[in-house]
Amino acid sequence: MAERLLTTARAIAEAIAQEMERDERVFVMGEDIGAYGGIFGATQGLLEKFGPERVMDTPISEMGFIGAAVGAATEGMRPIAELMFVDFFGVAMDQIFNHMAKIHYMSGGNVKVPMVLMTAIGGGYSDAAQHSQCLYGLFAHTPGIKVVIPSTPYDAKGLMIQAIRDDDPVMYFFHKGIMGLGWMYPNPRATGPVPEEPYTIPFGQADIKREGTDLTILTVSLMVHRSLDAAEQLAEEGISAEVIDLRTLVPLDKETIIESVKKTHRVLVVDEDYKSFGMSGELIAIIAEEALDYLDAPPKRLAVPDVPIPYSRPLEEFVLPSVERIVQTARDLVAE
Repeated sequence: MAERLLTTARAIAEAIAQEMERDERVFVMGEDIGAYGGIFGATQGLLEKFGPERVMDTPISEMGFIGAAVGAATEGMRPIAELMFVDFFGVAMDQIFNHMAKIHYMSGGNVKVPMVLMTAIGGGYSDAAQHSQCLYGLFAHTPGIKVVIPSTPYDAKGLMIQAIRDDDPVMYFFHKGIMGLGWMYPNPRATGPVPEEPYTIPFGQADIKREGTDLTILTVSLMVHRSLDAAEQLAEEGISAEVIDLRTLVPLDKETIIESVKKTHRVLVVDEDYKSFGMSGELIAIIAEEALDYLDAPPKRLAVPDVPIPYSRPLEEFVLPSVERIVQTARDLVAE
């Protein structure tokens, strides 16, 4: 039997629909999520199936509807709120950082906040400085929030179902470039095999997307795909790169990272988030603390320099990690 293929957007929508069928406490709210299906397709078909009482289009009021989701979660519901672009989090920062993240702790564990805040990340299509960031490092830095970043349709469905069933608040980041949308730049890996039945992927389990022996590439989201493309080019040169998709930053699968470092003795972190004080620095610090003696060369990282994402296509391409730059950095690392 042929494998069933879905885009990442369809996989996310299917995960939400199956959980809404299973649990009447699950509902969705956000801007343009109803009749429009979300501008990136993550809620397509849900309004027709479940109606406006469970699929709620909201005004442009991020502070209001994220706050409402937090309140509903504390009262036993399991809301999913879609923040259209992660860049817009600033208008709801108090609700996210001081309420969603901290209520469980400040209540002494008596009040749970079982909600999902899903949001779009990433650049590459000239949407400029306020619509192209990743920013997952900000949320991973904040205690009380689980951080999930799928890279494939299969992972997107399993991680979304896991997120909805989790009793803690989960930030779920999907990259526009892996959603499989016709109007975005093409990415053949945005479509992949997805089982029809519900399934979960446990948080804190990284996935080795490609095994290798000469260096380890640690990454998430769209950069997984670019790292895999780079690994194919490196293989033609006799360099064997192991590509690890972290899948979740909180919790983080340190064991898989350290075991890979012990095998390859070299590490490259590829990150579409900003370079300073983010994922790339944290991963390298962990490796330095727990596996320094296994390194044959200093770790390297490719990340966005500390500048806003440019609108200009050539400038945007310059600041985002490219396949070519991953290949060159890996070559330099192996040569050391």
